[in-house]
Amino acid sequence: MAIDYKNAGVDVEAGYSAVKLMKEYVKSTYDKNVVGDLGSFGGFYALSDSPDGDVLVAGTDGVGTKLKYAFSLNKHDTIGIDCVAMCVNDIVCQGAKPLIFLDYIALGKLIPEKVALIVKGVSEGCRMAGCALIGGETAEMPGFYPEDEYDLAGFSVGIVKKNKVINGSNIVKGDRLIGLRSSGVHSNGYSLVRKLFPASDKATYEYCDAIGGVPAEILLTPTRIYVKTVLSLIETADIKGIAHITGGGFIENIPRILPKGLAAKIDRDSYEIPALFKELQRRADISYEKMCNTFNMGIGLVLAVSKQDEKTVLSKLASLGEQPVSLGEVVEGEGVIL
Repeated sequence: MAIDYKNAGVDVEAGYSAVKLMKEYVKSTYDKNVVGDLGSFGGFYALSDSPDGDVLVAGTDGVGTKLKYAFSLNKHDTIGIDCVAMCVNDIVCQGAKPLIFLDYIALGKLIPEKVALIVKGVSEGCRMAGCALIGGETAEMPGFYPEDEYDLAGFSVGIVKKNKVINGSNIVKGDRLIGLRSSGVHSNGYSLVRKLFPASDKATYEYCDAIGGVPAEILLTPTRIYVKTVLSLIETADIKGIAHITGGGFIENIPRILPKGLAAKIDRDSYEIPALFKELQRRADISYEKMCNTFNMGIGLVLAVSKQDEKTVLSKLASLGEQPVSLGEVVEGEGVIL
């Protein structure tokens, strides 16, 4: 029987409904300095009215149920990288440089050595993103979390000039889409992943030919942090829009940067889908379309550039150590065409 994200216990439609219902309460807090609306990859707050004034860009996120593999492997020194990545990748999508980060760790029993390892990973992520870990909260909550489990979330703030904000508003038909490769599943879709590679299953900790490694270890690979690549790229290249491919995959995230009336047409033959995603699809027995609405499919970030700039951007990305993919183009329509 096919197993999709909803069968795994995650109701994406309920999430959309929650956002709609909360909007009026959120907007009631806005003042004249709030720029934009819910739905961007980051929240904007202008520090001045000047066109070249500074704008703060904030993002918050957690690691999610990927933590279950950290628990089962008793490996806690990399999961903090995921926490940082989920926040700062959103911020850099708007062209902002992350400045600061704060973490929140909630656990059933405070074991100092374990907390230190978690924060070691957070610190590593901050160094990779070029931002400062300036504080956080560690909450011991006995009776709420099991003694050997915890939750991890974070919050980051970045800065960008108002006239340098990247928001996709000038994307037009014919623009090209470039993909930056992911390091794996990153930190989304794990409620489904855990149905396919159960943490309680012995085989999850044994070598798997189909994916070329031990599933639990591969699934704990940290999320890539794209900050330094993007900040270096936008110094010389005109990047019109950037989408962080997180929960909802291509289907939900690329349209967030597209003006009304435009769609993303993906060339599924433009790159080799990594073996891990092929095996996840085989085990779940779901369509390519559903996979693209759940996982990043090997592409963690999508950039929109003009057709005439594509070759230059691809060359620059290669010089930065990337293996960029000419993923598709912007066409008339709506959503994502696979």
